[in-house]
Parts: sequence; C-alpha cells; structure tokens
Amino acid sequence: MDLLRINIYQHLRDFNVPATVLDDIFSDEEDLEKLISAWQSLKKDGFSDDETAEEISKIFFKELDLATIE
Repeated sequence: MDLLRINIYQHLRDFNVPATVLDDIFSDEEDLEKLISAWQSLKKDGFSDDETAEEISKIFFKELDLATIE
C-alpha cells in the first residue's frame, strides 16, 4: 500500500468513517480509484488533508446513512 492510500485511510478513520466501510472501498480497485480521485480533486482546490477527510466523511455518512459520532 502506498503512502497516499495510507494517508487517506488514516485521515478518514480520524473522522470516524468505520473501518469496515474503508476496508470494502480499499479492497475494490474501482471504488478506491474514485476515492483517490475525489481526494486529489479536493486537495487541488486547496483543502488540507483534514478538510478533505472531513468533506469525504460527510459524504460517506450521508450516502450510507451512518450515524455520526460526536
């Protein structure tokens, strides 16, 4: 696993995305490429790693109807 993937995984875990969700995404190359593409797009727009993870985690929680942990 390369550093970008590890960074994405760890940052999304920091924003409470369940490991099972991330494991499913990271085990499917097509889903992973979509995640990496979204990550890189937000980074190009000037978002920090934390801001990027926060935005993507919001999408996961909304789309998967997960309860947020506060």
